[in-house]
Amino acid sequence: MLFNTLAYAKFFGFVFVLTWVLSNRRWAPLLPWFLLLGYTLATPLSPLSAGLTVLAFGLCAELSRRAPDDTTPTLRVAAASVAVNFVALAFLTFRAGAGDPLSVALGALGVPLHAAPLAQVVGLLAASALLLLLVRARKVRLVCLLIASYVFYAHWDWRFLPLIFGSSTIDYLLGRAIDDARTQRAKKLWITGTVIVNLGVLGIFKYFNFGIESARAALIALGFEPPDFALRIALPIGISFFTFESMSYVIDVYRGEMRAHRSYLEYLTFVAFFPHLVAGPIVRPRDLLPQLAEPARFSPTEGSEGLFLVATGLLKKMVIGDYLALNLVDRVFDAPFQYSSLECYVAVLGYAVQIYCDFSGYTDIAIGSALLLGVRFPLNFDAPYKAHNLSNFWRRWHISLSTWLRDYLYIPLGGNRHGRARRYLNLALTMLLGGLWHGASWTFVVWGGLHGGALALTHWYGEWRRRPELARAERMRAEPRLGDLPLGRAHAAHLVKVLLTFHFVCACWIFFRAETFRKAWTMFTQLFAGTTFHPNLAWQVLAVLAVGLATHFAPERWALGARQLFIRLPAPAQGLALFAAALTLHAFSTAEAVPFVYFQF
Repeated sequence: MLFNTLAYAKFFGFVFVLTWVLSNRRWAPLLPWFLLLGYTLATPLSPLSAGLTVLAFGLCAELSRRAPDDTTPTLRVAAASVAVNFVALAFLTFRAGAGDPLSVALGALGVPLHAAPLAQVVGLLAASALLLLLVRARKVRLVCLLIASYVFYAHWDWRFLPLIFGSSTIDYLLGRAIDDARTQRAKKLWITGTVIVNLGVLGIFKYFNFGIESARAALIALGFEPPDFALRIALPIGISFFTFESMSYVIDVYRGEMRAHRSYLEYLTFVAFFPHLVAGPIVRPRDLLPQLAEPARFSPTEGSEGLFLVATGLLKKMVIGDYLALNLVDRVFDAPFQYSSLECYVAVLGYAVQIYCDFSGYTDIAIGSALLLGVRFPLNFDAPYKAHNLSNFWRRWHISLSTWLRDYLYIPLGGNRHGRARRYLNLALTMLLGGLWHGASWTFVVWGGLHGGALALTHWYGEWRRRPELARAERMRAEPRLGDLPLGRAHAAHLVKVLLTFHFVCACWIFFRAETFRKAWTMFTQLFAGTTFHPNLAWQVLAVLAVGLATHFAPERWALGARQLFIRLPAPAQGLALFAAALTLHAFSTAEAVPFVYFQF
């Protein structure tokens, strides 16, 4: 999240209550009151602010109670609600800091303000008119979700709001244009525009400086002295995720897999929906858009499941991932030559556990948050380190990305339709580009290349094992297959495959984690040095690492059983379980914040 854990909890709790209250349009007059409540909670509570908030709530609740169920408030009711809450809010903001409500809100997001009185008056009038329209909007709950998502993103840097809004708008219009086009040539023209716009945005913000630096390094190696040049722009957080989601929508429309969506509001919310905005999962339009179009329905079962996922996601992230990062992984990877081979090996295992707990923990929080808002995201992780080969690993790790790469890159490149050699090449290219998607660095390219080459080798070996002549020879020699082996030998063979796959993935993680090839080479050198002293392997670190590995490799039915048990518990027992989780998080919390690994992508 862009906030710290406590700030996100406050933000989400506010949005949760607001959106479910507004699921019935009868209560829309309470919307302006929520702005007053937000200001009251964000400032030191005083009897005056509490009294005004309670009084305004009583007036707005009475206005809403008199209206028929699920009807749009009349203009008179909406205007009365806006006026009452605006007067109370303005009184508090001017009293506290001689500022109007709009200036206070924009200042909280870091937006530079102009002190011109005319600009302030115009801004206040525009904000009041917009608020009046929101109260009477037919999809007021969806509008509030969209605004909350933009506020969430603006909390990081408000200057990139036009980027996500403009990118979403362009793809929405291009999808409509493709759907309405009468000729295939026109469709191809519009889809080309989609690719240019989306990859152009990624190219400018994420890869321009990388390309310039790589070209400059190559010219210097050839004896030239090109000038140093770079764009001084920040990388918008989550740009790879929302760009892929928006682009996949237009491609699906072009392929005829879905019709262009007609609701501009629903499409903007699909792209910006804050639980998955900055680090995924990459939700397909056909999965999320229908849910946004349907009326919101709260399910106690899904709400309990959402709370369980949020709690377990935070425990994964803070108790296991952050602890390993701060107490082992970061220290060893920053200076591997200071540690023994054994300590480096444990650090590599620690990073494998850290990145899984960090990213799957974020995914659990995202899925749980969405469930609490009445939206279900698809599964994104399925115990990937249990994989018995690399193909199986990529069916379990970051499933939303791997399926996106398969459907929108590997298959368009030709997939397996043009012979074995072309298939292996397509696999390698897909993973190379997948590595580059993770970051503008050659270490990511090498990471993707290793996975691509190993995937091609995995498929080649599988096809070789299935050759008819080999199968006949095996039958003639009566050699037992894995399924025919005794139970103990079959389990041992499967375990060997899992261990080999896991250690290959761990070796590749070294390139993923290391900032440079020099550091990656140093890590590999230390790993094979053969030294075994281990003063830096405290028992607490080894215990947390063991817990992380044990919970990952535990039978799936245990995790499902724990989730179902929590869902079946009565509300007081659920509260006690969540309180215990909160105490655990507090015990493992540190002053040094560890950002989510995938925020950089």
